[in-house]
Amino acid sequence: MAIEIKPLTTADEPVWRDLWTGYLEFYESSVSEAVYQSTFQRLLADGEYEPSALLAWDGDRAVGLVHYLFHRHCWRVENVCYLQDLYAQPETRGTGIGRALIEAVYDAADRANCPFVYWNTAEDNERARHLYDRIGETRGFIKYQR
Repeated sequence: MAIEIKPLTTADEPVWRDLWTGYLEFYESSVSEAVYQSTFQRLLADGEYEPSALLAWDGDRAVGLVHYLFHRHCWRVENVCYLQDLYAQPETRGTGIGRALIEAVYDAADRANCPFVYWNTAEDNERARHLYDRIGETRGFIKYQR
């Protein structure tokens, strides 16, 4: 498998939608059509704090995606990078797609002079955590939300 990581383009909307739907279904979630549309528009916007997206391609087939964004942080002078969503097609997991997408985000963060990249995952997402434990470190925090 020869994976190529490319930025999201307007023409990628159908494959992005399929991949993001797969991601949402993995987490037993869904979003409204309005959220699909606004998210896609934001991913293509050019603002400093707008989210960005990369797709992993195996030839002409999109096989993975990552969404990430930069934001300010009260404990640092430089911005930090939040890797919000990461997904690889189920049949391609374990082939290096997740690693390639994360490393592409690391590269984007480095280009933005942003040394800190972080993300969350479900506690029971053991397959992904096997990769994450090799390329990142857990800090022992528990996520809460309203």
